[in-house]
Amino acid sequence: MLLRLVPEFELRRDVVPWLAERGCAAALDTSENSSALYVVNVERNGKIIYTWKGNERNTHIGLYDLQTKQNEHLYMFEKNLHIISCSINNERTLLAVSFCQYTEEERASQLLQSVSKYLTLLIEIHPINNVRVLKAVDNSVRVQFLYPVEGRNASRGSRLLLVSEDKYIEQFDIHVVAEEDHKVVIQKSGQLPRAKVVDDLVWAQWDMMEQRLFYIVPKESKSTLRCVQFYPDENFNSILESHLDIAVNDTQLKLVNFGYDYCEDQDVASKSLNLQVFTSKAGGLCVCCSLVSDTPHEIIYSIYFLHKGYNKTFTVSLERTESQQLKEVAFMNLDYYVAAYLPGQFLHLLNIQHPDLLCYSLFLTGEDARIDTLQNCSIRSPWVSTVLDCNAGSLYDVSISDSALLQFLQKSKLDCERLAALHCALLYFQHTEGLEMQIIRWISENLSICHSFDPIQEFIIASLYCRMCPETQNLDKLLPYTSLHDWIGVVPGVICATDIISLPVLEFQNSKGFWEKLNSNLESVKYAEPHLHYHSNVLRREWRSLSEEREERRTTAYLRNIFENAKKVLSHLDTWDSEARLVPLFEEEDYQQQLLMGLMVAQLKDHLMRHLQYVGKKKIDQIVLDYVANLLNLVHRIMKEVWRRYQLHSCIFCFDERGSAAEFAVFHIMSRILEAANGMCMPLPPGFHTLHLGLGVRCLPLHTLLHYIDNGVLQLTETCVRKLLKDLDDTEQNEKLKFSIVMRLPEALGQKVRQYWNHPIHANLIARKYVKLLLEKLGSRQYSRPVPERLSPVEFLPLNYLTNMLAEIENQGVHPYEKQDHVNARFVEETALKHTMTLLGLKYS
Repeated sequence: MLLRLVPEFELRRDVVPWLAERGCAAALDTSENSSALYVVNVERNGKIIYTWKGNERNTHIGLYDLQTKQNEHLYMFEKNLHIISCSINNERTLLAVSFCQYTEEERASQLLQSVSKYLTLLIEIHPINNVRVLKAVDNSVRVQFLYPVEGRNASRGSRLLLVSEDKYIEQFDIHVVAEEDHKVVIQKSGQLPRAKVVDDLVWAQWDMMEQRLFYIVPKESKSTLRCVQFYPDENFNSILESHLDIAVNDTQLKLVNFGYDYCEDQDVASKSLNLQVFTSKAGGLCVCCSLVSDTPHEIIYSIYFLHKGYNKTFTVSLERTESQQLKEVAFMNLDYYVAAYLPGQFLHLLNIQHPDLLCYSLFLTGEDARIDTLQNCSIRSPWVSTVLDCNAGSLYDVSISDSALLQFLQKSKLDCERLAALHCALLYFQHTEGLEMQIIRWISENLSICHSFDPIQEFIIASLYCRMCPETQNLDKLLPYTSLHDWIGVVPGVICATDIISLPVLEFQNSKGFWEKLNSNLESVKYAEPHLHYHSNVLRREWRSLSEEREERRTTAYLRNIFENAKKVLSHLDTWDSEARLVPLFEEEDYQQQLLMGLMVAQLKDHLMRHLQYVGKKKIDQIVLDYVANLLNLVHRIMKEVWRRYQLHSCIFCFDERGSAAEFAVFHIMSRILEAANGMCMPLPPGFHTLHLGLGVRCLPLHTLLHYIDNGVLQLTETCVRKLLKDLDDTEQNEKLKFSIVMRLPEALGQKVRQYWNHPIHANLIARKYVKLLLEKLGSRQYSRPVPERLSPVEFLPLNYLTNMLAEIENQGVHPYEKQDHVNARFVEETALKHTMTLLGLKYS
């Protein structure tokens, strides 16, 4: 089971034993269809209000405190009543209760037409004292106390929302005074001050944690979602308006999170809109609703990603089609995900933060979608990552199980499932080292099974994203979170349609927290958010351009600044990892990789400076250094885990024996890391190419090794080539290897390492290159000057003529090998003679 539910509260476990101690037998019936004991409300501070029937059929109200794990008896009515709604204020001095006084049958039999069916009371309970009637009507009423911000001093008053089935909400201001013996009473004896909050609504949801009221009013052919924010200073104002293309039943009011009425809610749910609003810490705002399908055994639900400006409608064909099993889709808020759950059928985890590509959402069926403790749909999400099962009277903490997610990743057969699970593991769990290690192991074992994405690229990009974004607000809109630009695949069993919708209109001043983040998200959408994310196209062009420049041009101030950036990154990285390195990386200089490092620092800094000007240059410098250093560290982390798994030693550069199967496996993984890095234009730790080449020499046959070198998979480095030339003796096979390597060296690198191989073949190669370079220096000029006669020990006119011509060119000041004085026309002559004599089988004296 992918979702892990931990019971925070259960009526059967936490309340029934307490009632049994008090001798209450009637409340011990906790079957699902029993109305003797049920939860009425869950308050912001974790207080759960429930009701039960006593032995004399009187009605009791109790409270369970999630923090102290204690029960408390609040109030008793000396008659059998059906409690509809109940709320207690933060100070636990006032209790608001709404109940039904009798059933329709009782009303008809007792001729009580003049008596109101529903009564709403305000009761002083510290101690139990006065009772005041707030409403006496024939339509049901819900009540909800407002709660102050946590840590704020308790006030002398309370505010109570009263929600009427007549489609209006009003607020009561209740001021209390403390009398002797700590008695708290309502201050005024007359009418309580009240204010109308909302009129003509058809749906409303209470956000108890943030003290917000979402509601819908019908407007022509569409519906309008609005939000009222309540503030600690006793003010409230409408802060959001958004038009939704949702048809609503305006004859029946539907309420969400205004307590739970065991009987009435079951009746209303079958007639009214199944809709919930969820928010996330990152400023996400989603409207989830279940739609009616004209096709039997088909479920349709929509998620309005208001913070992104589009709506996704999902159509799911059910596997089992027994009509009695069809139930309503339940929605749960997991902060990073919204879950759409149909018991016995599917569990759909929809990514709120990155909903653009369907492959970042998990669609599960069968055993993967099973949640044993939630087999019905009468559930609510009173706050993030919490589920209240209203029928069972149980409150659960809900989270994604990391172990179940890894199992799902390992057994997945489709790329969309692997990508969604990988994304979830990296971003939902926020950099858990043990989980990261297991993901690296899975990647190293399954490099060839992912066809539509590169798991190494996705691991590095997503890991960087979750490490860096918490540091600074809005950084999540500027850094890439995926290596993919689009997704052309499908998720089996799900049809998705996307529609562009108008963005919500916000009206607020100096508001922090959620509203500020939501406004920032909306601004990003207006400015075409995908284009805000950093990408490497410009970096790639600049790196290639600078890599091809001649050496004498590499001393400009610009390049000095680039290499200074790289130096800062490497020194920054050294402060993180003081332990001895298991993998031989970061032990040499690598011009190309340091050039790429420095360029990435410069370009990422420019990108952030354009969009985060308010952050400041010093902070941005730190962010950029952290980003590039973390990138290198992630590659090193992959290498370290792979090194441990295959039990390799830190020194593997022994070229006189072939590599093991473990070394070949590591070589293959390093090749994939290199491919991933090239695809993203990402720097690698200095020493990576040397290590890769060393493993290649040990593991590959010569023709394959040369093919890899010629195609850029393996790069010749000074460290590795120097060691190869020095350590290998000159057997026929080794000579062939050395000659093949030396032939492929760039000129600058060749001049540095030639001194380490004193061999006729090498001398022959140098002579050839020397002649080639001299003639290239001569250019296309016609050489018509007579060549002077020079004394030569050999009477071979073609060779004499060539050496005389080379000597004449040298006399004109042309000398390609200025640092190697022995390489000259005389050296060419001697080498040519030696090579010819060797081919003829003669001795050269």
